[in-house]
Amino acid sequence: MLANRSNHVLKSILEKIELPDGAYEKAEKRYKDIGEWFHRPESSCIEYDPLVFSQGSFRLGTAIKPDSDEEYDLDMGCNLRKGLSKSGITQEQLKNLVGGELEQYRKARNIKEELAEKKRCWRLEYADGLSFHMDIVPCIPESETGRGALKKRMVESSRFDDALAQNVSELAVSITDNTDPVYKVTTDFWRISNPEGYARWFETRMKTAQSIINEREMSFKASIDSLPYYQWKTPLQQAIQLLKRHRDTMFKNNEDSKPISVIITTLAAKAYNGEADLASALSNILTNMINYINANVPLVPNPVNPAEDFADKWYDESSAEYELRENFYKWLYQAKADFRALCTKDDSQLVVEAADRGLDINLDAKNVALVLGLSAAVVTPTKAIQASDPKPWYGK
Repeated sequence: MLANRSNHVLKSILEKIELPDGAYEKAEKRYKDIGEWFHRPESSCIEYDPLVFSQGSFRLGTAIKPDSDEEYDLDMGCNLRKGLSKSGITQEQLKNLVGGELEQYRKARNIKEELAEKKRCWRLEYADGLSFHMDIVPCIPESETGRGALKKRMVESSRFDDALAQNVSELAVSITDNTDPVYKVTTDFWRISNPEGYARWFETRMKTAQSIINEREMSFKASIDSLPYYQWKTPLQQAIQLLKRHRDTMFKNNEDSKPISVIITTLAAKAYNGEADLASALSNILTNMINYINANVPLVPNPVNPAEDFADKWYDESSAEYELRENFYKWLYQAKADFRALCTKDDSQLVVEAADRGLDINLDAKNVALVLGLSAAVVTPTKAIQASDPKPWYGK
């Protein structure tokens, strides 16, 4: 019963930060529209069997609402799946091939903002009632040799069994990066990525909550595998959403120093142990995610490419000023304190203050008291935090 009360509080916060299904549906329509553009008869890419797909938080169902003055961020890939290899095309040529089609798409859809080139992707600014910027990463399938090496690393370094490692490695791609010294040269040495393989790994972590999976299947009267991840709503996804909101609040005025989402997501997924309720999942993740940071490089290895370190900037001299390692641990310490307070069961005002301080969420103390089963007399003990009050963040 007490755990249920904490879950009610946490889920009332989730309702304020998670995306409505309509946002996911609109994002899906957009990347499908781009995919159809690449497959039209006049497309310069149609012979290469292009596949446009979502990746990142929209793909995993862990996206949260941006601030009112910010856009939704939709990460996508454009995989030219047939007829191209690293021996026959440079990164620059691939990027320009995809960019040319995106420029025609921009004009055809009357998108006013110019197509912008980023380090690894092209950015489209799309505004039609729901403002997105879409980052599209050009890619081609990784070579057979590269996929074999990835499979071997996964089996040796992770919990992957042979079948899962084989399945995941088949999804690896080579991506463009205009800061790469060999960007304009024909070479086998491209950056490897595997966003779809990561999503498959993340799926295996969500499925450890078998009772939740069964419940969702009964609710939708369909196999969970037929549903997009945002409809799964597992405690793992919800815990990550709360942790990202806390991170964003803590580092609101210091964006460059905040822990990146892929580190939070990876550590949370590794720590998750199939808990069926949100409060228990969050408590376990906050307690144990530190145990999945290695003592030596790679500190936070990519589970589907263990040679890649998601925490590489922690020891990169060019990022030293941001104190990324130190700020991760400071964030984790503060998150433990704030979520512990949020799950307090006998002081509604403490819960209200923790929600304001840690997540910039306004909760009504009387409603919280009702959820916690407290009398009205318990509601008034301490001063409510004002929006102008300084917040005790360490990363500022």
